Amino acid sequence: MSAAREEILSRVRAALRDAPALDGAPPYAPPAVPAGFDAVGLFAARVADYKAVVRRVDVGDLASAIAAAFAGHDAGRVGVPPGLQASWRPGGLAIIEDDRLSVADLDALDGALTGCALAIAETGTIVLDGGERSGRRALTLVPDLHVCVVEAAQVVASVPEAIRTLEGGRGPFTFVSGPSATSDIELNRVEGVHGPRRLEVLLCT
Repeated sequence: MSAAREEILSRVRAALRDAPALDGAPPYAPPAVPAGFDAVGLFAARVADYKAVVRRVDVGDLASAIAAAFAGHDAGRVGVPPGLQASWRPGGLAIIEDDRLSVADLDALDGALTGCALAIAETGTIVLDGGERSGRRALTLVPDLHVCVVEAAQVVASVPEAIRTLEGGRGPFTFVSGPSATSDIELNRVEGVHGPRRLEVLLCT
């Protein structure tokens, strides 16, 4: 252990020496959701704030909306999780199942189509869990376009509610808030550094 680390820990122990012991952390009480709160509407607004495209779609029009989303980017070769339901696989696209595709094969795709585990209204975040609808992380990180279907019933109000809902889930969980972007270098926004530059959310109601 380094001397600096030991010194810091020693100071922490000294500061806490006379602090009363706690029998356990008090239970977390999430804030009450106000009556009439529109979680779906807030989620859509937050997603748009992140410079992603969000479209509200009736469930009966979902297949055509998926096809239109990819057609709008001239994307014909689309990667999907192997377990993605057939009704989300419209004709006219070359659907390629991600059966452990190599990075080179993923990079050759025009885009990826997935569902999600849930979505968070408060932060405009999509949560992927590696399941049948979400697919593995590489599928949504390597291609430059990600089209994600979010069902209205999957939208929760807050981050604490999302964590409680995900508890015991399979994971790993990926929290996606908008297209990939960073401003780490000289505060200049750069897109596509660690994920897709383009994110389209089809909000199915």
